[in-house]
Amino acid sequence: MGLTCRAGHYNELIEKLLAMDIPKGNISLLYGPIDIFIKLDKLKNLNEFVKKWSTPIRMIGGDKKCLSKTMTYIVAVEGPAYSRPPSAFMFLNVEPQEAERVQKELLKFPQVISADVVFGPCDLIVPLSAKDQAELTRAVESIHEKVSGIEEAHTTVVAMMHV
Repeated sequence: MGLTCRAGHYNELIEKLLAMDIPKGNISLLYGPIDIFIKLDKLKNLNEFVKKWSTPIRMIGGDKKCLSKTMTYIVAVEGPAYSRPPSAFMFLNVEPQEAERVQKELLKFPQVISADVVFGPCDLIVPLSAKDQAELTRAVESIHEKVSGIEEAHTTVVAMMHV
């Protein structure tokens, strides 16, 4: 789930998400059009997602209007579980019928932690891990050069959370 916050409300929202028992490792503060990305896993069905997560998260802040936008991504083909914290996320749109092939190609890159094929504003969500900015830049450039079928890509760097 992606959240766009009103200025100055990031820490307040992260504190409230943590109070909802969302593990800190599943919440990423991003530099980009999506401010907070939440990985909600082990869901039994869509009804559980709506009742337990989507509706309560959208209500955070209430009259303060802390959130300006929410985006829901439903995983169609899940990638591997996260083995390390992400440094960045790539949100990719790919040519029709190419999502699963692109997913398999992406998983060959050592910096790619996972790759989920999703229904939502993009086709794939790809967390990346790199030791520094230079390695991250090389990984993103390499993906663009070597993986055919990517039509649009937005890469956002993960910020360190101070809550």
